[in-house]
Amino acid sequence: MMLKIPPNTKFEERNVVVDGDVVIGANSDIDYGIIGKRIVIGERTKINGDVIGDEITLESWVSVKGNVISRGYASIGEFSSIDGRLSVHGDLEIGRNVRIKEGFEAKGLITIQDPLPIIIFLFVYIMELLRLGKLNELEELFEEEYENPMIVPDNTVIDMGQIKTNSNAIFEKSRVTGNVKARSMMIRDCELFGSIRGEDIVVENSRVHGAIEGRRIYIIDNSEIYGFIKAEEIFMENGCSVEGSMVGKMGVWIKDEVEPPEVIEVDVEQGEIQEDVSESIP
Repeated sequence: MMLKIPPNTKFEERNVVVDGDVVIGANSDIDYGIIGKRIVIGERTKINGDVIGDEITLESWVSVKGNVISRGYASIGEFSSIDGRLSVHGDLEIGRNVRIKEGFEAKGLITIQDPLPIIIFLFVYIMELLRLGKLNELEELFEEEYENPMIVPDNTVIDMGQIKTNSNAIFEKSRVTGNVKARSMMIRDCELFGSIRGEDIVVENSRVHGAIEGRRIYIIDNSEIYGFIKAEEIFMENGCSVEGSMVGKMGVWIKDEVEPPEVIEVDVEQGEIQEDVSESIP
């Protein structure tokens, strides 16, 4: 699972606001509140703010420092904690030993049970699809189950200072704040306030207010970089600009047209990104 910031995502002072759904993996640390439609938060994840959505699922041991407000159904896993108030306008399923500091209200049916965590179920199902090589079905799963989702892999850190993940990343048509560290990444039609560090990095029709460091860096489609670039190889299209220095140990190439790297395959019409599993990055 890669880190995906979908179009029209806004990093505000206290919240990340998403037009569609939000899926956050286990053991992540998010120093924002989350506002979206359908929100699923994995085990032992920390959210430093409110969680507001049409449908909300918190797995076991999730910690929310603010309020949880669901305009429909909500599920709260065992041993989770909410420092604010829980407000549910639909049915509520709640696990054992849940701590809610400021109380709760639910207008629908309240059920106390311990269902199979959704994140674990999805992980097992996705791993089986990968084992069978059914990548098309994997894409269809997310297209059908989630609407324009923001996807945060396990063990990801997102705060005002940094966005850090061990996975690949794609940011599209969004305004993002924080220094980004990922494996390979695509920054498309974005304005990013922070530096970027990774392996293969593609910046397309975007503004980056910071430095870029990587192995192979591609600056295309009138992108503007307000910082330096340092890499093994740098490829840049005519029409792009770099305010700082460019240091390419093996070379710097400026061309009329630059092709994106093989490790990142981009479908411009559908806005999708895929990993080339035959050429993974260590």
